[in-house]
Amino acid sequence: MSAMDDRTAGPYCVELEQGKTYFWCRCGRSKRQPFCDGSHHGSGMEPIRIDAERSETAWLCGCKRSAAPPMCDGSHKRPSRAGAADD
Repeated sequence: MSAMDDRTAGPYCVELEQGKTYFWCRCGRSKRQPFCDGSHHGSGMEPIRIDAERSETAWLCGCKRSAAPPMCDGSHKRPSRAGAADD
């Protein structure tokens, strides 16, 4: 298994609150998915900061393959690349 063991196949539906800052887990190690809990230390990856400009429902990537992180872009619906490092 890779460092991204806690990935989910689909997106996380979350409520973002205006004025709050969130950190989306990029490495997949966090036990608080889709948000960072600091488990990335030593992975060479850093979380992505989300500054909520308005309160809204957001679909955050769970598979960690989105081309538009932290938002889901449907990458979880496409087959993984054969031999990819995170598969």
